[in-house]
Amino acid sequence: MKNIDKSFPGVKALDDVSFQLKAGEVMALLGENGAGKSTLMKILSGIYTADNGEISIGGRKTAGGLTPQKAREAGVVMIHQELNMCAQLTVAENIFLGRELTIGPFLADREMRRRAARALDRLSLDLDPDTIVGDLPVSKQQMVEIAKALDQGGRILIMDEPTSALTAREIEDLFGIIRGLRDEGHGLIYISHRLEELRHIVDRVTIMRDGRFITRLDFAETTLDQIIAHMVGREIKEQFPRVPGRQGKKVFEVRNLNAGRMVRDVSFELFEGELVGLAGLMGAGRTEITRAIFGADPKDSGEVFIDGKAAEIKRPTDAIRAGLALVPEDRKKDGLCTGLSIRENIALPNLDHRLVGPGGWVVAAHEADLVAATMTDLNIRASSPEMSAGNLSGGNQQKVVVGKWMALPSLVVIFDEPTRGIDVAAKVEIYNLMNKLKQSGIGIMFVSSEMPELLGLADRILVVCDGRITGELSAAEASQQKIMELAVKFESKAA
Repeated sequence: MKNIDKSFPGVKALDDVSFQLKAGEVMALLGENGAGKSTLMKILSGIYTADNGEISIGGRKTAGGLTPQKAREAGVVMIHQELNMCAQLTVAENIFLGRELTIGPFLADREMRRRAARALDRLSLDLDPDTIVGDLPVSKQQMVEIAKALDQGGRILIMDEPTSALTAREIEDLFGIIRGLRDEGHGLIYISHRLEELRHIVDRVTIMRDGRFITRLDFAETTLDQIIAHMVGREIKEQFPRVPGRQGKKVFEVRNLNAGRMVRDVSFELFEGELVGLAGLMGAGRTEITRAIFGADPKDSGEVFIDGKAAEIKRPTDAIRAGLALVPEDRKKDGLCTGLSIRENIALPNLDHRLVGPGGWVVAAHEADLVAATMTDLNIRASSPEMSAGNLSGGNQQKVVVGKWMALPSLVVIFDEPTRGIDVAAKVEIYNLMNKLKQSGIGIMFVSSEMPELLGLADRILVVCDGRITGELSAAEASQQKIMELAVKFESKAA
């Protein structure tokens, strides 16, 4: 790709960007959220058309720009960060969606199931091709997306945050597949904010910043600190900024909470000015616990106390009124209205006495002040508050999801995977916000699948296994080994 330009209304997304990929290599494409990585790859896969520049694949220039079909015919396949699954269809139907096999006028269902099973087997995924995709957890849906891409047999495979919803075992299997594809001569483009995983698979690194090409490096000759400095344009001195907190009174308590199959007799306490991590393996029930507490899912039994008072929480509005906020795991599904503007998203939970004047009308000046302060405090990068939230980068979308809750007078804030899919600089900004809330006396709980994040930030760590809290560790005594021992406690017992 040479001298690629791309603009959207009010935004110069790509400015004279060049990119190269060789057969038989894994190239990491790195940069902060909003650097232009996904836009560049959407041009390569035919989703967007470049304003200027040229693309050559296999030594041949692509005349007239690429469409998705032309890109596939040229051997380009992209696995998107946001899953593109039809939830009501089967695994096999999703894998062959848009390129169905036929026998005359009829669908070749048996052959599609056979090929789908073969693609799933390459991923060591024990999954029936007739399973309805909507019944699968997000991690399995991600693996189906990868199986779909493998079946298309592309020479150039683009992976945009492919491990964000995978378990450790699934990630290990995926890396084995990537190495195998590389050895077969495929070129792979790997986009990820989990820099520590690059050492397992990456040969070279291309770094972008603010829509521009910055540098290209051999990974073996580069340190992670150098990569981060190129990404953000400065050195980040402390990746996990821990701040001291003064533990106050008990502000939150859950007693004997039960909800469905994945929340079993959960009890814990949270104090003012405390940052508590919730650890566990994927599927352990961490998100289910947060949703049951917040009233997003019905609870079977149990009590919740906020500031010493019993809180009757049957729905999210009850939780908000009681002083509880939840930043959900799936920002697109549960946290953001992508069809609305940044302003409208930030204002939504605050459409009461804070923004509404006499007669029930929104006071535009109050709304503008709130939105401007939130965008400044969280460094939300956008041309205007009226920009559609759906057009923001993943990291800026996450900041909007966080920001809309910050104006509420909450006593307790729960963050569920607050840094999933965002870059290292945006992560530090989220950490600083959590620390700021902690120092103001708010009780903070956060769910995380990243062990360094838990160890680097939490004052205490609660570990979940099989829907139960199996142990508690202070910051001083916590280690990866101790967390993992507690995270498999019930699984080991069952085995």
